Amino acid sequence: MKFNFDTLKTKFPKEKDILGRKRYFNSAVLIPIIEIENQHHLLFQVRSPNIRQGSEICFPGGEFDPLQDENFSVTAVRETCEELGIESSNIEIFGQLNTFVAHMGAIIEPFIGYLHISDLKNLKINKNEVESVFTMPIEFFINNKPDEYKVRIDIQPSYINDDGEKITLLPAKELGLPKLYHQTWGKRENRIILYKTDYGNIWGITAELVQEAVKILVSP
Repeated sequence: MKFNFDTLKTKFPKEKDILGRKRYFNSAVLIPIIEIENQHHLLFQVRSPNIRQGSEICFPGGEFDPLQDENFSVTAVRETCEELGIESSNIEIFGQLNTFVAHMGAIIEPFIGYLHISDLKNLKINKNEVESVFTMPIEFFINNKPDEYKVRIDIQPSYINDDGEKITLLPAKELGLPKLYHQTWGKRENRIILYKTDYGNIWGITAELVQEAVKILVSP
């Protein structure tokens, strides 16, 4: 089979994306900046206790909906409005950070924006999703480095379920794959960072986004 390479050149994506994106959970978050007493703060949410990852600290955001979101910035604004009870006209997007690919199968598109509100009392938080909100001065994250830990990520071609049964996901031996892949492999360490605050621990993806946002904010 022969190919027309002149035609082939026109088939590549005009904008680069992540290969296999549709297999991941795609979401967007807003890293909100608010001014309090002439000082810039980051606004955080504490998730409602009865939802997934309940009572953890995060930024407003959620799943990209291709039926109603033209792009990921729309997702970030829509979710912020739903969770914080703020009008979209009071949200100003400054820009987008690099895409964050989480090892558990999620892709996060983070945006930095400004909330044009005079007081947290202006917010009407959605109690179904958000237990409470608080702010931290950006200066805190400039002056305090996060603690760093490690977790190990293993790739398991099979596992034992709750009933004690062996579940084979990838029959590596039967497929003739190298012996390395007949049992758990990878055993890769992944960094976990954590900021200790009076409001609780800011850790994981949220901490990574904080660290990256602060780098941009303080860069010349």
